[in-house]
Amino acid sequence: MSMLGTADEDRQNLSTEESRAVRQRSLRLLGSLLRPLRTRVILTALVVVGTTAAQVAGPALIAYGINQGLPAALKADWMPIGLASGAFVATGILGAVSMAWYVVLTARVSQAVLLDLRKRVFKQTQDLSLDFHENYTSGRIIARQTSDLDAIRELLDGGLSQLVQGGLFMLFVAIAAFIVDPVSAGILIGALLPFALLSRWFQYHSAKRFRRTRTASARVIVHFVETMRGIRAVQAFRKEKRNEAEFGDHVEEYRVANARVFRLFSIYEPGIVLIGNVTLAIVLLAGGLRVAEGSLAIGSLLAALLYSRQFFMPTYDMAMFYNSYQSAASALEKISGVLEETPTVSNPTTPIDLWQAKGELEFDRVAFSYTRDSVVLPEFDLHIPAGQTIALVGTTGAGKSTLAKLISRFYDPTNGRLLLDGVDLRRMHPKDLRRAIVMVTQEAYLFSGSVAENIALGNPGASREQIISAAKAVGAHEFIEALPHGYDTDVNKRGGRVSAGQRQLLSFARAFLADPVVLILDEATASLDMPSERLVQQGLQTLLADRTAIIIAHRLSTVAIADRVLVMEHGIIVEDGSPAELIAGTGRFAQLHAAWRESLV
Repeated sequence: MSMLGTADEDRQNLSTEESRAVRQRSLRLLGSLLRPLRTRVILTALVVVGTTAAQVAGPALIAYGINQGLPAALKADWMPIGLASGAFVATGILGAVSMAWYVVLTARVSQAVLLDLRKRVFKQTQDLSLDFHENYTSGRIIARQTSDLDAIRELLDGGLSQLVQGGLFMLFVAIAAFIVDPVSAGILIGALLPFALLSRWFQYHSAKRFRRTRTASARVIVHFVETMRGIRAVQAFRKEKRNEAEFGDHVEEYRVANARVFRLFSIYEPGIVLIGNVTLAIVLLAGGLRVAEGSLAIGSLLAALLYSRQFFMPTYDMAMFYNSYQSAASALEKISGVLEETPTVSNPTTPIDLWQAKGELEFDRVAFSYTRDSVVLPEFDLHIPAGQTIALVGTTGAGKSTLAKLISRFYDPTNGRLLLDGVDLRRMHPKDLRRAIVMVTQEAYLFSGSVAENIALGNPGASREQIISAAKAVGAHEFIEALPHGYDTDVNKRGGRVSAGQRQLLSFARAFLADPVVLILDEATASLDMPSERLVQQGLQTLLADRTAIIIAHRLSTVAIADRVLVMEHGIIVEDGSPAELIAGTGRFAQLHAAWRESLV
């Protein structure tokens, strides 16, 4: 729900200096987005000035036609009234054409800003290090690309243009009214005071009440989504009635919040109408008396009345701008915060190329901690020769996955160096690093597309024959051929057409096709059942041949194919040796192996 909050909610936890820094950050972002579009922005501003002037000219032309054209027409001089009528039509056409042009220009500026912003957010979230994604939930990232950008789009498409055009319209109407009748213009300016007070009252209370509706709406959505996602647990534990009651409470809260917003509108909208009508009545009274005295022409009074009517037309939209501005400002602050993030794992300024890596790994006094207070891996040294298969075993939280993430350079060591063929990973060219080291995790993620396209992710230029060979090498070919369209079968949502074990086999084929010199399997066989695991063992032998491999597994059947076993406890390597040596001993691995064998009996 926090992702749906407003800027006011976010600022409650910020100091004044922090709030100022956030605003400056947002303004810098907005400036960088508009700077390349300054020519379009200037042209749009000129067009809106022309559009507004054309719209405002009508009543003044009517006044001229009545005051000058009618007396002349009575004397058979049709030129003044003809000029007034022609000018009225011309300004109407000019206003319509320039309005259409203005709408197109505004849309182009808005879409260009959003296009640039969407690309920036997507690129930034891809480039940011793994620790950002582990701390910044996926829901919040999705919100940056969807609801936050939509809030900015609404402001650019409608709210901002309404504010600018409405403000110019009121200014031009006041100027035109002053030219036609200064007294009526003074009455209009005086009417701004009660309008400003009413609008400020509406903005203050609507900000609070709109915030409550967004919070209540978020609760309804969250409860509904959680219920649908956990429908099996809901039905298994007979939670339907409780869910209905809880959902009913959330819906009622949402209804009450909306009702309070509607009550605000029931005061504000009639209030604007009342102020406009009272102003119009005062202009009519003051102007009528002066017409009776002969000090004001009837055409000027009619123009003043029309301007009085027009003066308050944009006020409602301008007041509503505040709420769209609040949402957009909050969204811009959140987006600018993401764009200000810097990767903790940065690319080297002068990278070292390593075209033909061999796979030798060296941990030189490496230590790692996520925070100062939590050391995950105390300082240690470790040498892994090229081509050796290492099995990492130990209890949950021992530091196995962290060590694997260091090798993949999802994180950098807090201290020390991690070398591949003598080259510090922090100095390697990113392309060489990603080509040399591949990690297969327990979550075998499949993207939308065909089976072949998912396998080819490891080598986008691979031929169909190479893709099939990779699938055969890891034992995935048979089940792929049994799919409705074979290798061209769409895997559907996150691999919904295939089982968890089959997804894992596809990830093995993907890794095989990538052909890295260092392969990391982080619990990669955990989702395989025993028959599938036996099927993939032969594929693993092929997959691990002639390359350095690090296998993290709880199943000791997978560990058996390793050349060397490292047993970790609390981030420390407590045992190091071949599987046969450690099984024959009395250490931690021998105990784990004995317990595993007993579980099979």
